[in-house]
Amino acid sequence: MEPNKTADLWYVDNYILLKDYYDRTISRIAARCIRSGNIAIEDYPFFGYILDVLEEISETGEYILQHSELYPYVERKIAGGLNGLKKTLAEYQNELKSNATPDMIKEDSREMERMKQALNNVTKATDPTVGAGMGMEQLVEKLMQENNITPNFSAEDNKK
Repeated sequence: MEPNKTADLWYVDNYILLKDYYDRTISRIAARCIRSGNIAIEDYPFFGYILDVLEEISETGEYILQHSELYPYVERKIAGGLNGLKKTLAEYQNELKSNATPDMIKEDSREMERMKQALNNVTKATDPTVGAGMGMEQLVEKLMQENNITPNFSAEDNKK
């Protein structure tokens, strides 16, 4: 390995530390969830932090996979070597993807494109959320128009 690439070894060590930290954190939070009335881990108030750690693991693992000069170090430091890294990284990435927040999905352009394609055939004609963000007057007017209701007041009454 080239001398200027030794800094990249940090990624392998960091991946190992993050993976261990994540596993320990999940165990600890699972116990807290049980003590808190057996709530789902997704309902834990700081669940977003878990997703943040998963995202860090994913980014670090992807960096390692993109740098083949780290593979010999991976073979020595990670159980199962490169195959072990790929397997556990895929598990963590699946966990992250299945629990990702809308903001996290928004950052992944590939995921946004897949969602757009999936929603391409959806009509908004009967969508109850159309108009979200309207002011109260606009919403009432829209609902009255949809239900063919004529208002019993004039524009002058509305200014009073």
